[in-house]
Amino acid sequence: MNEQTQTVEEEKVAAAEETEAVEAAEVAGGQEAEEGQVVEKPSYEDLEARIAELEGQVKDEQLRGLANEQNLRRRHQQEIADTHKFAGQKFAAEMLPVKDYLEMALLDQSGNFDALKMGVQMTLNELQKAFDATQIKEINPQAGDKLDPHQHQAMQTVVSEQEPNTIVSVMKKGYTLSDRVLRPAMVVVAKKED
Repeated sequence: MNEQTQTVEEEKVAAAEETEAVEAAEVAGGQEAEEGQVVEKPSYEDLEARIAELEGQVKDEQLRGLANEQNLRRRHQQEIADTHKFAGQKFAAEMLPVKDYLEMALLDQSGNFDALKMGVQMTLNELQKAFDATQIKEINPQAGDKLDPHQHQAMQTVVSEQEPNTIVSVMKKGYTLSDRVLRPAMVVVAKKED
């Protein structure tokens, strides 16, 4: 119950108590009430008017509460829509330097292999920075690790001296985004000789 509704309810109770006090004073023969004043009985019309006023206040509070709830719901829906719309903004901003470096590498006509290799390394470094900033991590299992179906995808099985269901080699690294698998590591798995 909000404060204004509670106040209205308290006023109703106070009005009822006041009416009871007036009736008790009348029964006592019109004796003086507290503080030396004679309490007059409010008319029926006055009580009805007071009740109507209090009911109006309650309705007003209900309408305000409903409007506030609708505004909150609308604002929340807008925030969700904006979140979906701009979810990739951070990653996109991190990828811009990577694209710039790749374009510069393609424009290089010098034929200098070492310079090209250095440019590719710089591009890879920028890509790693982007991955770090957006919490993208590698899944790069080592030979001999147990196959984890949540992070690895067995692409091929080969007869091996290794224990069955262990990784022999990695065909492609996997990646996670904030602990959610984007792509499992594609691996070759050991099996027993038939």
